[in-house]
Amino acid sequence: MKKELVQTLTDTFEGHAQQTESGVEYWLARDIQHLLGYAEWRNFGQVISKAKTACEVSGHLAKDHFVDVNKTIAMPKGASKDVADIMLTRYACYLIAQNGDPRKAEIAFAQTYFAVQTRKAELIAQRMLEAERLQARRKLTETEKELSQVIYEQTGGNQDFAMIRSKGDHALFGKSTQSMKAQWKVPDTRPLADFAPTILLKAKDFAAEITIFNARQHHMDREGEISHEHITNNQAVRNTLLERGIRPESLPPEEDVKKVERRLQSDDKKVLKNPDSLDN
Repeated sequence: MKKELVQTLTDTFEGHAQQTESGVEYWLARDIQHLLGYAEWRNFGQVISKAKTACEVSGHLAKDHFVDVNKTIAMPKGASKDVADIMLTRYACYLIAQNGDPRKAEIAFAQTYFAVQTRKAELIAQRMLEAERLQARRKLTETEKELSQVIYEQTGGNQDFAMIRSKGDHALFGKSTQSMKAQWKVPDTRPLADFAPTILLKAKDFAAEITIFNARQHHMDREGEISHEHITNNQAVRNTLLERGIRPESLPPEEDVKKVERRLQSDDKKVLKNPDSLDN
């Protein structure tokens, strides 16, 4: 396919056919019908029907990706009429392309275009999840530093911090920190939290925040008091998770957060060096 045609189709799909409503992108079937090389709506409708079937087979509801609407079109002498149209998600467009006539240059283009764009969306979603987990880990680090400081200020030393944190872990997971490290295959020299899923990082952070608040509010000045408070808070958080069907000790470990951080930093450096990589 000539480079000029590829550029023209890309510009048309992104700049003209693509629309947005309430922040959700979509394409209208009658707009992309001709872009995909179909002169007759009837023939294009057969492709859409196949795409809907493929959508259902893949485990998705067709109605979520193919939404029936009416479109007003101009008629001779200034008249107009409403015709049936379909709002299509990116995934719907991808399925239509996959079920179209591959001999058409436009279909060949669309098959690649929507596959790549869908992959881009998946990569963006994955990066956002990784960034959220990294942020949760950083927040937990800050909270635990504050807890250590509170212990120091109110008991005269923070040598008990590691023990208090360990007791909190036992209350949250129902087993010791070392047992969880063995289960998740975490090196002895690394914190358990570096391998914890986002929801557990936030759970640990919430329990620690409550401990900090109550330790200050009630002027706790003994290790035993703060330990009891931290255990109680972690047990409460655990109970909440269990009530929602989440068993902390049964969740699998996540990738080492240090590796995630390095990967995100590396990606950021690549973009700074080559802004055009955002379009690839």
